[in-house]
Amino acid sequence: MEPFLGTWKLESSENFEEYLGQLGVPVAFRHLASLEKPTIHISAHGNKVTIKTESSLKNFEISFRLGEEFDETTADNRKVKSIITLDGDSLVHVQKWLGKETTIKRQIMSRKMVASGKDQLAVVANKVPRSHLYYKKAALISALSDVGKTTYLKHKEEVVKP
Repeated sequence: MEPFLGTWKLESSENFEEYLGQLGVPVAFRHLASLEKPTIHISAHGNKVTIKTESSLKNFEISFRLGEEFDETTADNRKVKSIITLDGDSLVHVQKWLGKETTIKRQIMSRKMVASGKDQLAVVANKVPRSHLYYKKAALISALSDVGKTTYLKHKEEVVKP
């Protein structure tokens, strides 16, 4: 789980708008969603994992235990049953609803997180593979200074280069 922890920023995306179309997301919303570059924060506290996604369109968060099914409301408001497991070096997220299934597989490759998807939707003939590439952001302390009796910690984020 350790390699996935941290803050990730979307760098590029393939076929996401087409995938949203298969889900029945309205054209205007799926176009806006495909232009977004969300930030994802993945953290773990004990055996509880949290994935927080932030974008200008919508923020959402899921908390879960690996291998345990939980209820999830997706960014496009689908009510799904989800289970997330660690399979070797992959974080596998399976969502099921109304007889349909989608899987998001996250892997770390060359210091980037690759999220790819496969689906079992009603529109099998138009099935489009999709993927997202995220780079990891690292929090760096830029300065620590004393001003009078107050200490200020200046904090900035910098992109970790491969």
